[in-house]
Amino acid sequence: MLSTPRVKEILSWYSSDNPGTIRNLARMLNFGTLAGTGKFVILPVDQGFEHGPARSFAPNPHGYNPLYHAELALESGCNAYAAPLGFIEAVSKEYPDLPLILKLNNSDSLISEKDPAPAVTGAIEDALRLGAGAIGYTIYPGSSMRNDMYEKLQYLTQAAKEAGLAVVVWSYPRGSGITTKDGETAIDVVAYAAHIAAQLGAHMIKVKPPSSEIYQESARKVYEKEKIPIATLEERVRHVVQATFDGRRIVIFSGGPAKSTEEIYSEIREIHAGGGFGSIIGRNSFQRPKAEALEFLKEIMNIYRK
Repeated sequence: MLSTPRVKEILSWYSSDNPGTIRNLARMLNFGTLAGTGKFVILPVDQGFEHGPARSFAPNPHGYNPLYHAELALESGCNAYAAPLGFIEAVSKEYPDLPLILKLNNSDSLISEKDPAPAVTGAIEDALRLGAGAIGYTIYPGSSMRNDMYEKLQYLTQAAKEAGLAVVVWSYPRGSGITTKDGETAIDVVAYAAHIAAQLGAHMIKVKPPSSEIYQESARKVYEKEKIPIATLEERVRHVVQATFDGRRIVIFSGGPAKSTEEIYSEIREIHAGGGFGSIIGRNSFQRPKAEALEFLKEIMNIYRK
């Protein structure tokens, strides 16, 4: 498929990258139901590692099988499939057409940590061996371990770009620097986290949909003085996109915890209206029966195509 003007515009934002990286970005942009639109719907399945297999897959036992998720991503028309090393190894040969994002760090929930620090669980060489087009990496701005995460990401980003891979960063504020749960999704914090990921060299940034709360008092003064509009999710999404180089980096939004189908569709409409580039929907997709999941994902894609 030839790149559309929108895809060409997006790729032009990454002029410092080598042809391999541009081709891998283009492959995701030109794959699936949303091919050519500049929008993304990605299926991530790292929840088994992060939350445990029963919590992740018992609601739909087919999910214990890694092949199930690759089939769901392909049949629904997702732009890409993201997972840790084991799941990617299980599907890369079986589904060679599916764009893959190898998640290179992960945490487990067997211990509760005030300041989380994911372990590196894969390598650039694994991504190349398995034919992945991108690496994924989580940072936790707000954790006392953030500098270690930033430094590891810098090394992996440099190596990925040299190898012609794209870089996707999950930027999730949490840790002792953020003393309330609501602070993790406050608009000033989410916008800051997205900006940090962009400054660290991410091609694509994943954040949570932000709330209207302002966590930092120093930021509150600026938001109020400059009258930054944040009353609706559409306005807040627009602000987060603005925070990533005035919209010159791809920003996608997580599906978050389980919620009703209509709540998700309403959220997607506001993300789309605010200029968000798409959604990365895991549990809300694969925990449904397959026929329902396919219908659900296709409706999300229909929203983004409008």
